[in-house]
Amino acid sequence: MSRMDDVIVIGGGVIGCSIAYQLAGRGLAVTVLERGRLGGEATAAAAGMLGAQAEMDETGPLFQLSRWSRSLFPQLAEELGALTGIGIGLVREGLLHLAVDEAQEQELRARAALQRAAGETAAWLDAAEAVRLEPALSRELRGALYLPSDGQVEAPQLARALAAGAALRGARLREYAQAQELLVERGRVVGVLTDDGPRYAERVVAAAGVWSGRLLSGIGAELPLAPVKGECFSVLASPGLLRRTLFTPGCYIVPKAGGRLVVGATMQPGSYDRRVSLAGIAGLMQTAQRLLPAIGEAEWERAWSGLRPQSADGLPYLGAVPGYEGLYVAAGHYRNGILLAPATGVWLAALVAGGPAEAAELLAREERQRPGAGSWAAACQAERLGAEAALG
Repeated sequence: MSRMDDVIVIGGGVIGCSIAYQLAGRGLAVTVLERGRLGGEATAAAAGMLGAQAEMDETGPLFQLSRWSRSLFPQLAEELGALTGIGIGLVREGLLHLAVDEAQEQELRARAALQRAAGETAAWLDAAEAVRLEPALSRELRGALYLPSDGQVEAPQLARALAAGAALRGARLREYAQAQELLVERGRVVGVLTDDGPRYAERVVAAAGVWSGRLLSGIGAELPLAPVKGECFSVLASPGLLRRTLFTPGCYIVPKAGGRLVVGATMQPGSYDRRVSLAGIAGLMQTAQRLLPAIGEAEWERAWSGLRPQSADGLPYLGAVPGYEGLYVAAGHYRNGILLAPATGVWLAALVAGGPAEAAELLAREERQRPGAGSWAAACQAERLGAEAALG
């Protein structure tokens, strides 16, 4: 007879492992089903930026969710390090959002004012001030928006630590376990059919990135998700060439330990093709050298690609799936999966294990600490799919 779990989490990327880690910490019997290697899909391709402010041109739901999740990283890093011995490479050196022309400068100046009004630190630096912070920057820049609270982690290490932590808390992690379909009885999801047979659980969480949509469509639940292919490369530069992450539309450069620089990322909506193209990498190289000329002298390391899961409206789907008791979803994090992993795990665990009342109280506490922070919940809830399906 198959083991009866409290919760099955479908997807062993950083989102699924974060949810499993939090659920197992509550004493629940959890199994994670991953169709390949744990952390081997979008997580493995991520540069690890914690850009809660870098790409936000408004202080709406995604901004609120992002800055809450960013605030959880220091404690999470300490907790995972103590439990597993795995460091997640948390770096809090800040981020420079660069402007290469006057239009970008005006946009970033406005964004700085907006974010300061929301209680965040954001400062416009002219070109000379930016170069004083990062001497290797191009002298042709207009300036930069300095975001000292943004940072980065090592994405594969974060996923590895969350998986190890979940296992140490009692979760079962199954690699190469394909979830073929959801099992439904009288309107309730009761488990998952895998290539090894059925597995049963009181609750199921679909956290399989872009493949979550296909899984839910099998039971008639619409979850509009589309892949956005991103290509990246890395080089080995002189240690100390760059301390802070550089960001501009179409390109980012993330400094890692030992002088390694990660450069990304292209955007190809609708593509499941994982091959790396010469044109994509060449475009990134050109932009990276424009921002950081000395990167041209760095040693080539490798190139890769990943598939980001994009939702219909840019917000992740987080919550209970309407019409299917026992089914929850955490998907559609797009470019922010690493950043949003801690908050997604904490909030989904509260909802799945504690119920709507506990989840609401969690948001109320966050709202008291950071006014406006609770506003993301209704926008991200999977219940909004009902209206979308009707309109579609």
